[in-house]
Amino acid sequence: MNTPTRSGKGADSVASVAETRRPAGRAAGRAAGRAAGHGGWFLVLPALIPILVLSVGPLLYGILLAFTDAQSGRTAATRWIGALNFRDLLHDTLFWESFRIGLVWAAGVTVPQFLLALGLALLLDQELRLRGLARALSILPWAMPEVVVGIMWRLVYAPDAGVLNETLRDLGLGDGRDWLSGLGTALPAVIVVGVWAGLPQTTVALLAGLQNTPRELHEAAAVDGAGAWRRFCTVTWPALRPVALAITALQLIWNVNSFALVYVLTNGGPGGKTRLPMLFAYEEAFRYGQFGYAAAMGCVLVAVVSVLLAVFLAGRLRGGEEA
Repeated sequence: MNTPTRSGKGADSVASVAETRRPAGRAAGRAAGRAAGHGGWFLVLPALIPILVLSVGPLLYGILLAFTDAQSGRTAATRWIGALNFRDLLHDTLFWESFRIGLVWAAGVTVPQFLLALGLALLLDQELRLRGLARALSILPWAMPEVVVGIMWRLVYAPDAGVLNETLRDLGLGDGRDWLSGLGTALPAVIVVGVWAGLPQTTVALLAGLQNTPRELHEAAAVDGAGAWRRFCTVTWPALRPVALAITALQLIWNVNSFALVYVLTNGGPGGKTRLPMLFAYEEAFRYGQFGYAAAMGCVLVAVVSVLLAVFLAGRLRGGEEA
């Protein structure tokens, strides 16, 4: 009868020692976690400093500048004027017209670009002869700077000896026209260039998504008698949807912020028909010297891009929950 009692006391003493040691173990674990966290910050710091200096810093300075009357060549000190620039911007019909043109440009480039890239990616995913060469040629425009693309397409659209007008004359479809100077043709002509220039990036992203789709699913659907369209709807598109959503959102954001390509092609003309918001802000800052007003325009564009990012992230999260 005494032996169990002694063993019970021993177990109780072991348990009490374990209880006293457990908080110390937790404290040691938390200390180790904090040390690891500090070490992680040191690893991230070399990449974080350029982002803070080159991106976050100028962004914050631009937001601050939007609330001042900063101008070029001004001898008086810059004054804080609050939301006056935004109030003037609210009644600036030229800016809102450029904003409308920017939305038309962004949608007009992004939608055809995605549809053409999807078809090209599906084609390049097939077992074709010289498929490697075709893939290399399809990404060639991506390797060209936007300035070079703009100069090349200006030669294509040239009214006198441009490739497009010469082709139309040879086909008997008219004497040609000045595509980039016509009020009704300038924006569509620039949109065509935007679609061509951004097509490779969208194609590569979609092609990568297609190649990550398991071939067994396609084979199983084909065995079940599903045709090409049904296999696309039930197998290809569900697997490709996250990639398609991501690249479309990113392309839309990049197109809203477009500058160099349109600047080289038309410089916002004719009559402001291709003046995108970024071009408008550039002119206000560097042609008219209104730095504070141009910074307010930049803040509005940042807000628009932030809304687009929020919609994109909400769609991704919703898609993840459904999955």
